[in-house]
Amino acid sequence: MNDDQLLRYSRHILLDQIGIEGQQALLDARVLVIGAGGLGSPAAMYLAASGVGQLTLVDDDTVDLTNLQRQIAHTTQRVGQPKAASARITLADINPEIALVALQERVDDARLAELVAASTVVLDCTDNFATRHAVNRACVAHQVPLVSGAVIRFDGQVSVFDPRTGSQPCYSCLFPQDQAFTDEACSTMGVFAPLVGVVGSMQAAEALKLIMGIGASLAGRLLLLDGLHMEWNSMRVARDPCCAVCGDAALSV
Repeated sequence: MNDDQLLRYSRHILLDQIGIEGQQALLDARVLVIGAGGLGSPAAMYLAASGVGQLTLVDDDTVDLTNLQRQIAHTTQRVGQPKAASARITLADINPEIALVALQERVDDARLAELVAASTVVLDCTDNFATRHAVNRACVAHQVPLVSGAVIRFDGQVSVFDPRTGSQPCYSCLFPQDQAFTDEACSTMGVFAPLVGVVGSMQAAEALKLIMGIGASLAGRLLLLDGLHMEWNSMRVARDPCCAVCGDAALSV
């Protein structure tokens, strides 16, 4: 690290659990954020500010006026612009020293495999089960930890799915991909703006901890937030040996 970096990240370096080694791990990391909306905005902003070496944003949508109530990486002047490109401008203003890759595309399984394989950790900041399951499959296949978040109305949830240990559940253990789940869109159900900031920030925190190898992650736990009454609940999630994605039969193929 040069002198400017030592100064920029000095408040991290002062923490015994991080120090020079932890901050260097962040500078060497490659993080993939899928979704540059409500969750992806705060998550990516904290990752950029913290000095993640390369940050790749994937989103095929454009900025809409209705997004601005909660998607803080975007501005009124950027309505109509691609979200990935808009977020890139914000992140570059926060930290011009890191490498930023903005991809305006809807990634298929092959593209996901390519992006995930090149990543240290992946953040799923999307809003539909099909994409979440596709991201989970790629992370399991390439043994890359996944930080998942979701928010609707006044309710939020966040968890970590870390396939590197072989003993932790994947996203499909919690929400089996062969079961029917109804996607609840913010456009019809609504969402309390600050909650995406809370959950997105927690996703960033979990990702940073995973990169640096500090603390205990949310792997094996689902953290639930009732934002209307400001109550947190935590539930244990066990690996399903019959899971179609990470189960014994699936992994032996």
